[in-house]
Amino acid sequence: MTTRRIRFLVVGRVQGVGFRAHTQQAAAGLALAGFVRNRRDGAVEGEAEGLAAQVATFTEWLQTGSPWSRVERVDIEELPATGAEATFAVLR
Repeated sequence: MTTRRIRFLVVGRVQGVGFRAHTQQAAAGLALAGFVRNRRDGAVEGEAEGLAAQVATFTEWLQTGSPWSRVERVDIEELPATGAEATFAVLR
């Protein structure tokens, strides 16, 4: 089984709409590790690591996001897997 790690940037109406909490729930439900945080420019960024199939499902989820968000763009960058985190956290 292949492990994959991504860095993601989500642009749109993604702050103040529960996006980070929903992202954490989606990632935890897929057994992914990593983090999500707000950026000062209004976007949300993070990293996610886990089995390749689960990461692929997560990247699809990011295209829509939380029920109240409006995702305009998602940028994905592949990173080397680190195994550094055990859970998926919301950072400030």
